Amino acid sequence: MKDSKQQVSFMIWTGDSPPHVPVKELSTKLVISIIGNMSSTIRNFFPDLQVFPALGNHDYWPQDQLPVTTSEVYNAVADFWKPWLTDEAISTFRKGGFYTQLFESSDSSQPLRIISLNTNLYYSPNSVTVNITDPANQFAWLEGILEASSQKEEKVYIIGHVPIGYLPYARNTTAIREYYNERLVKIFRKYSSVIAGQFFGHTHRDSIMVLLDEEEKPVNSLFVAPAVTPVKNVWQMESNNPGVRLYQYDLLDYSLLDLWQFYLDLRDANKKNESNWKLEYILTKAYGIEDLKPESLYEMAKQLSMPHSTLFEQYYSNFIVSYDKTIVCEEGCKICQICAIQYLDYSSYTDCINREAMWR
Repeated sequence: MKDSKQQVSFMIWTGDSPPHVPVKELSTKLVISIIGNMSSTIRNFFPDLQVFPALGNHDYWPQDQLPVTTSEVYNAVADFWKPWLTDEAISTFRKGGFYTQLFESSDSSQPLRIISLNTNLYYSPNSVTVNITDPANQFAWLEGILEASSQKEEKVYIIGHVPIGYLPYARNTTAIREYYNERLVKIFRKYSSVIAGQFFGHTHRDSIMVLLDEEEKPVNSLFVAPAVTPVKNVWQMESNNPGVRLYQYDLLDYSLLDLWQFYLDLRDANKKNESNWKLEYILTKAYGIEDLKPESLYEMAKQLSMPHSTLFEQYYSNFIVSYDKTIVCEEGCKICQICAIQYLDYSSYTDCINREAMWR
């Protein structure tokens, strides 16, 4: 990253510090200790850098069961994150694990608002929030913040752990509960002119999404960044190499211009017993697009959906962070990927799946 010679303004950290192990191997105390260790490690490496963190579904014990009111974990993590966040952000975070904060940049005339969502409240395995219409009143809070940002003509980045939309590797499956997904898609469409970018994690894979409005016009760019840790289910052929990335944004309106994806070839690192992080790709160059604005990503998505698209082969290799070039994604696998990129709500996604299945 240093070699890229880019000046870094701030870091987005989308959560999940504890290891993904059986529940009985962890505890509240251990989870708190791990998040504290990660927070201080980041601060030691980047002492002067503004960091905007978000909670992941593993940042709690038992995992996934994040509550709708204040808790021991929320309070402890709030204390760890005090060096980065304002008193107001910390106060909101203690109540429900989410917050908002302005990023004031000396290079830009316009401030950027960060909204860090606790999307784990909407995560399907979270039994605490079953049948709750608005867990922790986060929807009402989010709409209030976005409405105020709209009035003040602010630009907003949304960050969170579990992404909205459909999982690109599991047909007809949203990462969060379907009702909550529909609600968020509606809110993000309404305030798409305010939102300049959305950033998530959780899947450990590298994917993009384009939010379309009701007229199928591209209005928002969403990015799911790959993880530093590899993960693999028993039924999966593929895993992922570790990855970190650097985004470039426009200083005037915070629109996204490009991203540099770096990765570590784990097999090579294990063989040589040393880590050699390399540039995997630069998004605009890899896909031949101008920038990362919704219109450009939509054009890219159309290219990917063409039959026998070599660009899609490249996209899938990037999806698994260059894990294994011999793994191909065809037919049903490709349909899932293509529909998940372009269609984030139930009706348009279902139409896409049915349409693609008929054509093939």
